[in-house]
Amino acid sequence: MANPADTAPMRLAEHGAECHHGAVTAHIDALQAILAALPPDHAGIRITGIRDLDPYLGTTGPIGAVAARVLGVASRPVRALLFDKTTATNWSLGWHQDRTICVRCRVETPGFGPWSRKQGLQHVAPPFDLLTRMVTLRVHLDDVRATNAPLRVAPGSHRCGLVRTSDIDTVIRNCGERICTATAGDVWMYATPILHASDAALHPARRRVLQIDFAAEDLPGNLKWLGI
Repeated sequence: MANPADTAPMRLAEHGAECHHGAVTAHIDALQAILAALPPDHAGIRITGIRDLDPYLGTTGPIGAVAARVLGVASRPVRALLFDKTTATNWSLGWHQDRTICVRCRVETPGFGPWSRKQGLQHVAPPFDLLTRMVTLRVHLDDVRATNAPLRVAPGSHRCGLVRTSDIDTVIRNCGERICTATAGDVWMYATPILHASDAALHPARRRVLQIDFAAEDLPGNLKWLGI
């Protein structure tokens, strides 16, 4: 069982998480400038249409290349959010799995549902198996120390399938937990279905994280990824 204080490297296949240290250190200033126009102090802003991000998210870009190591040349960004945690927006989030994807429009498709809209964008819960073939990258634009609300993960929980709310505590006890500290420029890669949580910061400081979901397949029928 994992211990939060453990500092041994995690690996994606085994633990569902791994850190790519310094993957975008050389690009921090450019990424901050691209995202500077977005409203600050938000728990999660869904990003679409910022074309200046494209060179960074493609398979040869410094962010997209990390996902492509796992998903291959067909890898593409399919959803992005910016989390901007500050003293003004020092939120917490309990243990959960990410279970929805963002699509262009609602097209009734077997196995997809329920549907929801978040910040005006169409979301849907896909068959869980689809999520197991995705990865989620968190690009750290600021340092994240143990006291500044690093992501908490349950190593190995990505192999537990769809975890019912009533079973989360049991899975956490069996898997344990780790915290994902980071230095600005680090990129953490996660198996999208991993159980994760975030506490409110004990000593709040600005903590901007660009989170991008990647997939390497088309959706069935006329259903289309919204993309970035």
